Amino acid sequence: MNANEEPHQLQTRRQFFTRGRNLLGGAALASLLGDTLAGASESPAVGPHFAPTAKRVIYLHMVGGPAQMDLFDYKPAMKDWYDKDLPDSVRMGQRLTTMTSGQARFPIAPSKYKFSPAGDCGMWMNTELLPNLAKKADEICWMRTLHTEAINHEPAIAAMQTGNQVTGRPCLGAWASYGLGTMNENLPAFVVLVATPSNREQEQAISARLWHSGYLSGQHAGVSFRSKGDPILYINNPPGVPDAIRKRTIDGLNALNEISYEQHGDPETQTRIQQYEMAFRMQASVPELTDLSQEPAHVFELYGEEAKKPGSFANTALMTRRLAERGVRFIQVYHNNWDHHRNVGGRMPSQCQDVDRPCYALLEDLKRRGLLDDTLVIWGGEFGRTIYSQGSLSQTNYGRDHHPRCFSMWMAGGGAKGGTIYGETDDFSYNIVRDPVHIRDFHATILHLLGFEHERLTYKFQGLDQKLTGVLPARVITKLLA
Repeated sequence: MNANEEPHQLQTRRQFFTRGRNLLGGAALASLLGDTLAGASESPAVGPHFAPTAKRVIYLHMVGGPAQMDLFDYKPAMKDWYDKDLPDSVRMGQRLTTMTSGQARFPIAPSKYKFSPAGDCGMWMNTELLPNLAKKADEICWMRTLHTEAINHEPAIAAMQTGNQVTGRPCLGAWASYGLGTMNENLPAFVVLVATPSNREQEQAISARLWHSGYLSGQHAGVSFRSKGDPILYINNPPGVPDAIRKRTIDGLNALNEISYEQHGDPETQTRIQQYEMAFRMQASVPELTDLSQEPAHVFELYGEEAKKPGSFANTALMTRRLAERGVRFIQVYHNNWDHHRNVGGRMPSQCQDVDRPCYALLEDLKRRGLLDDTLVIWGGEFGRTIYSQGSLSQTNYGRDHHPRCFSMWMAGGGAKGGTIYGETDDFSYNIVRDPVHIRDFHATILHLLGFEHERLTYKFQGLDQKLTGVLPARVITKLLA
């Protein structure tokens, strides 16, 4: 073959065999574009298998792994174990990270914070640092027995977000976009916000690998909004370029891309078309979205004055509500500095102060606006922490290492059963004794709330029907459902 041959003759073998699928992908894209092409305000991509209870998801990921025994997994017996070594019969030879595997001792560090029962459900939690969240105890579905195989941050975050420890798979938000499509043609179906913690002592690296679309079309990847400056880079017109010229330029580029798509059948060409169109529409929708000046005073009384500070968790929570009410399907929020290898006593209070009032306010705000019933709010990290101390055992400087065997998370709204306290761990918050929840089960349950049978929400890739829950067994935890 030579350069004078027709472009469609130069397609690869893989392009040839996937071309039929790509044409169907183009049809799915047309439904995603909403009113412009389909004449409907809500155009699903694949479509749910049954009526969902959750139309949208807000996922609040605490990067680093919150210590469950300092927040939601009350272990009063540990006070009698202060500075005693964790028994071998409890650890049972568990693999440790290199940060504590060389320690001569594993001295137990009980939580120093006050716990008390919250709500009619009687959830024992850290009411000293989370007094506002405690007011929502009966509206929250508490899970204390999440577990994972991953013991380090990179694979653990990847597993929690994508169902696989190896990066490059579609994340949960991408699956939601692929399965349900968009509810607002002027904003992405999947938006990512990164909140800045007030204490930045030990942050973990996060990047677009966590909100990637993987083998799904690029249009399902998350769009990251910045907290300072332009929320999204490069969507505004260059100086001296009016909207009419920008639109004519985009129309011309799209026409060329359509020709390229007809010749080569590359689905990512359709993604580029969609991205150009979305960027143009966001020129009007994003400034209105991010302008908090029109929010009434009572909203800032609810979220606190920190909500006026760009990038704070409170500001991010308020922005999350604004995204939800404008029809964004999946909102992923990251809050860093939960990797407490040291100074738990100094850092845990600031972390909780960041999230306590805003989380309460977000749930209350959604409820007041009639959005909580069909909005699933998720809170948690990628794993838990150890009951034994890493390093010094002083009451201010003790640390906790990574612990994948059990950790706590919570859900609210969207069909999750409020007031449920699910699962039980041993006295050391080290092993699960009742009702384990693997992250595959957790993902299957989330998909169920979104209207999907996890075994049937698939995408053909490398000859396999790929799915979020992978090939190992996964189950919907029905006791978590309202």
